[in-house]
Amino acid sequence: MDALFSTGQTIRLNGQLLDFSKPQIMGILNITPDSFYEGSRVSSVDLALKQASDMIAAGALILDIGGHSTRPGAASVSPQEEIDRVCPIISAISSAFPTVIISIDTYRVAVAKAAIAAGAHLFNDIGAGQMDEGVFDYIVENQVPYILSHSVGRFDQVHEVPNYQNVVAEVLHNLLPKVQELRSRGFKDLIVDPGFGFSKSIDHNYQLLAHLRSFKLLGAPILAGLSRKTMIWKELGVTADEALNGSSVLHTVALLQGASILRVHDVKEAQETIHLVQKLQQNGISHLL
Repeated sequence: MDALFSTGQTIRLNGQLLDFSKPQIMGILNITPDSFYEGSRVSSVDLALKQASDMIAAGALILDIGGHSTRPGAASVSPQEEIDRVCPIISAISSAFPTVIISIDTYRVAVAKAAIAAGAHLFNDIGAGQMDEGVFDYIVENQVPYILSHSVGRFDQVHEVPNYQNVVAEVLHNLLPKVQELRSRGFKDLIVDPGFGFSKSIDHNYQLLAHLRSFKLLGAPILAGLSRKTMIWKELGVTADEALNGSSVLHTVALLQGASILRVHDVKEAQETIHLVQKLQQNGISHLL
């Protein structure tokens, strides 16, 4: 039986060889006016620096910066507008906190290139290479660390729900050849994400979470992006603002199912969740029954 939290994987980020045998936290900074959770929105460099400082102090290893909302019904923005939103923030955070790892949350190669040039270290792509041309060529040629996240179709189709027969098997079988392609091309620094909330119904999300450990077969650290998502607040009949408790519950499940990275709005609470789950591990629990 796998040891809890064991991925057997290290990846290089910001000049650091990181071992994800201990789960880490990715804090969310949305440089958008319309992201689904108002508390994650930042509108200025000063506000971004303050929020970044607070997240780092609370235990975030990675900051995920996005300039294009992916909520259902979000208006599209041009690549240049996305670049103009994120690059000044990335540059400022990189200068102020040189050891923090910065992730650019985009599906566009042009935005990723500009963000990496501004100081980002990690390309977080909800499109798994299918929403823009040349994603895999770019990351392989430049060895840009990459998050491979499952979704179906182009950006404007990402909230349509396919008729899965077995969502766990189908998501896994969608990601597997992409992992194999990247590995065969000598790509090393890979993280996988089953894509909670993208191209899935609420029940599909819970099925994926219940079987998240299956994605360890891909041989890369697993990222779980569950924080304050529709699968929580809609299921509970509350709002995204009221979904912190539900997020902590599902983060606990994700950790027990082998997640290596929690992508969160609330870093302090996520750090407490990791601490308590590790305490359970020390006292004999291995995973969910």
